[in-house]
Amino acid sequence: MMMSYDMPRALLIMLLSGWLTGAAHAGPSKNGFDLSDALIPIESVLSGGPPRDGIPAIDNPRFLTAGKADFLAADDRILGLAHNGVIKAYPIAIMNWHEIVNDRFGGESVAVTYCPLCGTGIAFQAQSGGVPLTFGVSGLLYNSDVLLYDRRTDSLWSQIKMQAVSGAYKGQRLTPIPLQHTTWSDWRQRHPETLVLSQKTGYSRNYQRSPYKGYETSRQVYFPVEFLSQGYHPKERVLGLEIDGHTKAYPFVELSKTSGLIKDRLAGKEIEIHYDVDNQTATAMDATGRMMPSVTAFWFAWYTFHPDTDLFQVD
Repeated sequence: MMMSYDMPRALLIMLLSGWLTGAAHAGPSKNGFDLSDALIPIESVLSGGPPRDGIPAIDNPRFLTAGKADFLAADDRILGLAHNGVIKAYPIAIMNWHEIVNDRFGGESVAVTYCPLCGTGIAFQAQSGGVPLTFGVSGLLYNSDVLLYDRRTDSLWSQIKMQAVSGAYKGQRLTPIPLQHTTWSDWRQRHPETLVLSQKTGYSRNYQRSPYKGYETSRQVYFPVEFLSQGYHPKERVLGLEIDGHTKAYPFVELSKTSGLIKDRLAGKEIEIHYDVDNQTATAMDATGRMMPSVTAFWFAWYTFHPDTDLFQVD
């Protein structure tokens, strides 16, 4: 999953070729996970390179007050979460190296997840059937998206599908919590009391260097996906929304043509989309003005999981 985009092209091709060849001849177990009962095609589950836990989740996160987070620049991207009276920011520069933070908000277990390959940050209630869960990084991908695993049963969970795709929890879903993908300056201005995930993670990583240098602007997608649309740049950011099985994508390039406030309906429900062009962030609100769970993603990632998605476009 983690590789530098500036690695020599020949080495990249060799590595990908090796992983894909290995995937084609693998049995029902990959990285130590039993896939014999998987809800997704086994041949579509690929190794991202690192082994299980080769990308280490953060289990004991430490936080700083906003004033002490001097390692963040104003335009640095963060995932912002306000939940149960607690407000926290998770810098993408740290999430790139760890992908999962097992955290707590007001006594509730919460998993904050980020897939650098899909640009998707999603927070979940970390429990199933009332049982608290902690998650690790499996080292496996499905449609280029990270597969999490819960440490209780070793079930694999698709981040974007928000569903267990193998193991004891197969078929069960995780409940998303609304979060925002925005800039540090935007989040701090709106939430000056926010806490910030510290760089003191317990691991030796260079959080000033991105292991995905150049990836966000390249048209290249590292791993095969089931559906690939040519409608927009593969890395165009979209706000993806799902209501009662109906999905819709709001590409930022389309939102930039509007006033920043879009009144819409999805699955018969009134919604509002708020777009901030300066901070390149979008949120969805319900009819009562409450923020709804949504996903900011690269276009290719949203489309491959939702090929029948509705699409917001400006005439």
